[in-house]
Amino acid sequence: MRRLALIALPLALAACQGEGRTTASTETTVDGRTVQAVEATGPWCRPTPNGMDMTACYITLTSSTGDRLTSIISPRAARSEIHAVSTEGGVMSMTPMANGLELPAGQAVTLAPGGDHIMLTGVTVPLAEGDLVPLALTFESGAQISLEAPVRADAPSGEPAHVAH
Repeated sequence: MRRLALIALPLALAACQGEGRTTASTETTVDGRTVQAVEATGPWCRPTPNGMDMTACYITLTSSTGDRLTSIISPRAARSEIHAVSTEGGVMSMTPMANGLELPAGQAVTLAPGGDHIMLTGVTVPLAEGDLVPLALTFESGAQISLEAPVRADAPSGEPAHVAH
């Protein structure tokens, strides 16, 4: 059943591509009341550089109950991964987060330029400023968020330009 949902999700995202949603959330029931489980805000992606088929996307995730981002799907790319960025000996490197991105309860986790990010590879059509990139985020709890990330050359106003480590 989960496999079927993962296959159908990109198709559903493509169908609602014109909506331009940049904030989304999931809900859960805690002690008999409905609460926002995970909120996703400020998503955006960089344009693909000329001749390249990869780019980075950024977002802020806040989980009220604690969760873990385990996968991302986009119909605009063959592969989507969550990448950790580290610097050792003055050399910056990035590696896929095999176990996903931890979202501590009540803490905003920001994926931003210069830090951890979503990497799209095998981009099917070059991304240009003004495009919308459908993203489907799946969490360890089973929650899913579908949204669209606008393509921008730089961080939106009011967004962090980079993340300090």
